[in-house]
Amino acid sequence: MQFTITIAIVIITCLVSIGGFNNYKIIDDLIFYPPAVTRRNQWYRFFSCGLIHADWAHLIFNMLSLYLFGRMVEQQFISIFGVQGKIFYLLMYVMALAVSLLPTFFKNRDNYHYRSLGASGAVSAVIFAGLLIAPYTEVYLFFIPIPIPGFIFAPLYLFISILLERKGGDNVNHSAHIWGALFGLVFVIIVGKIAADFDAVSYCIRAIKYYLQLKGWG
Repeated sequence: MQFTITIAIVIITCLVSIGGFNNYKIIDDLIFYPPAVTRRNQWYRFFSCGLIHADWAHLIFNMLSLYLFGRMVEQQFISIFGVQGKIFYLLMYVMALAVSLLPTFFKNRDNYHYRSLGASGAVSAVIFAGLLIAPYTEVYLFFIPIPIPGFIFAPLYLFISILLERKGGDNVNHSAHIWGALFGLVFVIIVGKIAADFDAVSYCIRAIKYYLQLKGWG
């Protein structure tokens, strides 16, 4: 098995998360706690919270999603950006950890009862970056046991996440999922154009048209 940036992230995140399961001090030191950023300038928490998870289910879901999508996206980045692809991939993941939490921070900067943890925002960025480049990728939505093309899954996922965010009460930071996903799209569009003259939007549209033709839908 080839050692990749994705695998490295998964291994590091699993090791730190599992350590946190048995040592609450690790959780307390790394968790995203807005007042600690506001009052004590602990900006590192925007990134460190992505290394810890609430429980085994949370960790497995995020890391399995990252492993399944990340390897493909990492390879896509290498195809687009060449040898710099791995650097851009890692940069996107790390930046997504922070960017996905910015709305949460501004909303809860003085909320002493708010805490958030997990790599969901960055994982969402990876997934949506991959779906922009390969919109024909078939994925599964939680309660629908049939594969859904990425170009249908993506807006559906965002729509459901927005509804759940507005509803609230489920102890899940859906805002991080939404903004992480959007950041993944924006990153590929902007960096792709600047660093590789890659028009991600046009490429995505052509890929969708080709997929529809193969399926006899267009």
